[in-house]
Amino acid sequence: MSEPSAIEVGETRDSAQKAPQEDVEKMNSPSTEAPASSRGYSRASVVLMVVFSGLAIGSDGFNASIIGNVELLMEVIYPKSFTTAVAARLSNAFMVGMIIGMLSFGYISDKLGRKTGAVLTTIILVLGIALSAGASGLTDDGMFWMLIIARGIAGVGAGGEYPVAGAGAAEATDEAPGIRKHRGFIFAMIGDLSASLGFAFGALVPLLLLLCFHQQVQHYEAVWRVALVMGVIPPLSIFWFRYRMVMSSAYRKSSMKKQRIPYWLVLKKYWRPLLGVSGSWFIYNYISYPFGLFSSTIVGRVNPSSSLALTMAWGTLINCFYIPGAFIGGFLSDRIGRRRTMALGYLLQAILGFVLGGALGPIQTKLPLFIVLYGIFLTLGEVGPGSTIVLTASESFPTAVRGHAVGLAAAFSKAGAAIGTQVFKPILASWGSDETRGTQAVFLIGSGFAVLGALLAWFVLQDSDKILDHGDQEWKDYLAAHGYEHVEWGVEDTSIPEEVKNLE
Repeated sequence: MSEPSAIEVGETRDSAQKAPQEDVEKMNSPSTEAPASSRGYSRASVVLMVVFSGLAIGSDGFNASIIGNVELLMEVIYPKSFTTAVAARLSNAFMVGMIIGMLSFGYISDKLGRKTGAVLTTIILVLGIALSAGASGLTDDGMFWMLIIARGIAGVGAGGEYPVAGAGAAEATDEAPGIRKHRGFIFAMIGDLSASLGFAFGALVPLLLLLCFHQQVQHYEAVWRVALVMGVIPPLSIFWFRYRMVMSSAYRKSSMKKQRIPYWLVLKKYWRPLLGVSGSWFIYNYISYPFGLFSSTIVGRVNPSSSLALTMAWGTLINCFYIPGAFIGGFLSDRIGRRRTMALGYLLQAILGFVLGGALGPIQTKLPLFIVLYGIFLTLGEVGPGSTIVLTASESFPTAVRGHAVGLAAAFSKAGAAIGTQVFKPILASWGSDETRGTQAVFLIGSGFAVLGALLAWFVLQDSDKILDHGDQEWKDYLAAHGYEHVEWGVEDTSIPEEVKNLE
């Protein structure tokens, strides 16, 4: 790759092609306006940003979900040492790490820059995955503890992606009105479709590996280790491009990198959107994560005669139902608004969940019907909060604290996921041998939370101004009104050629 003047990936201007000599001469002429691509993001740059941000978040979905099918293999390999407590720790280690990563990288992305955050998250994620795949110990318990710690490290890197990618993608898609008006659909692809594909592949990869090894128990350990290590492919494939990122124009103009952020004033002004996005994201992941991670477990309870491979196959099919929800939700959010789309998805999910919970007895006698209804239940979650929550969080706050706010809201979401996965299996097992009652309970409880999510979205959340610069100016005016009149806004981007700075 030739040395460009400003290669841009997550937060870049398009310079993949060299400008002809006559264009260079025009740029150097003081009477000529700079090309649009030198002042902002071109469509090609936004496409690259979407692809690479999507790969990053999709990688997180893969690494989060894969543990569900890996645990099915471990139950067979380590029948004595793989206890319920170990399974819960493995499921939650990644979530706890994500919470740490979201909070810390929310600060890093605002104070050190989106590029620094992107590079560090990738390094930490790859390190954690490598340690997970190579986990070992003198005993099975020792191996599990190393795996738990390594999964936590990987979670820190994965969690950091949300404030980094969310803030960067919002700022990149704000550069042109033609792109901005499709931001809802773009974010549905970045924050939802990619994560849904990650979940689907997290279920599919162990299944394919299991079939490649002819379902022989002696190869189960190789299956789970190879499945885990495949999680490094997406982050490694985009590392070079993220390393070449430069600052977005919004960050250059409106960051508070050199200033102390008045957190009390942030809370005073933005408490309502912070409560709305944090609560909605918590509820969404409380429902979405356990129903996705343990889909194979639920199918195994509904149809206990299935083989391990067939149970995993049904679970993989169920996880594929996440995918269409992103397209539907992205389409709706650009037309009826983020808040209405979120509330609608939650409400429809609650209704179907109550149907599944209340009529599970006759429904589960027809397994294909149960699979389809279960899948639609997950689809509706993606139509509503799944496709809109990352965008709502990114649009609701100014550039100076966007990473902080997205990271904090995302941390609440993973707290919901961790609590959901922690209580899911105990609820399933709470009726002992009556497995139908336990399965009914998780659907009814999940639907109750979906009703709460719909109410929170409708009455607490507000649709924000889609032009981010308006929100930045409102924040600047608010600070000035409270005595912060001499704030040094923004930061100089040394990667931008001098002639371009002069033209801007």
